[in-house]
Amino acid sequence: MKLADALLLRADRTRSLEQLRQRIQGSARYQEGESPPEDANELMREAQAVLDELEALIRQINRTNSATAMPDGRTMTDALAERDVLRLRHSLFTGAAEAASGAGARRVHPDDPDRAPLRHRAGRPRPPAGGLGHGPPDTGAGQPDPTDQLDHRPRHCVTSR
Repeated sequence: MKLADALLLRADRTRSLEQLRQRIQGSARYQEGESPPEDANELMREAQAVLDELEALIRQINRTNSATAMPDGRTMTDALAERDVLRLRHSLFTGAAEAASGAGARRVHPDDPDRAPLRHRAGRPRPPAGGLGHGPPDTGAGQPDPTDQLDHRPRHCVTSR
């Protein structure tokens, strides 16, 4: 069997196992006095056969990957391990970047009693989003109040000013 065929069969067997899992769970939940929709013992035997087949396929795929050399001399297993770690690194760095930028942060609604509204650096509540018609107050000298400027940095950033 070719590697591509084994990979397709493994995916098919994995889907079959998930369907069997759902059917087993459905057969385990039934009302007293009713009979289950399917025999859970028979489904478990089917699942065991699928698991045995999956184990054989995974062993075969792993043996092939260990014996397959890449053009740079590494095995396919080495390349797959590197790919997996690169995915983990990417996830780590993108998660950190999203957290630093405030992406995904919950917006505070004025009617939300569980969270205090975001504040200006001077300690006053921030104006409504968009700020239309809510410019900085006039200090009387024609200049806006410098303490009224919004601090747009994420709240967790600490800088020395």
